[in-house]
Amino acid sequence: MHLPPWFWMAAVVIISWGIVGLLQKLSTNHLPADSALIWLVVGFLLLEPLMYPGKALFHYSLRSLTWAVLSGIFNALGAWALLAAMYRGGKASIVSPLTALYPLIVALVAPVLLHESITLLQGLGVACALIAVVLLST
Repeated sequence: MHLPPWFWMAAVVIISWGIVGLLQKLSTNHLPADSALIWLVVGFLLLEPLMYPGKALFHYSLRSLTWAVLSGIFNALGAWALLAAMYRGGKASIVSPLTALYPLIVALVAPVLLHESITLLQGLGVACALIAVVLLST
């Protein structure tokens, strides 16, 4: 079976964010959410030269940069809220899967805003993910 190139990057996301869920809880056992978020950003900045070597950051359109900055703002807000939930006593085994429901919003909104289609099978996959998180959370 031939897997598309994007699949391997998605696998990196799953592995990386799985590790992140554990590291976030470990950090919020010792740091408040706002401090943990600052150190999360430091981690991003340390990785940035490897991800973006020698490319001009500002040669993109203002519209593209605006979408990217808004994405960063909402990413930071979500990361802070996740860290705050863990800092306030949330278990990583509950908080992380629960917050992993964010793709449901994308799956519901993408057909309307991005004109993407969702097949019945994909819709069933989303439903299974929702059921899995509910089962993990109880």
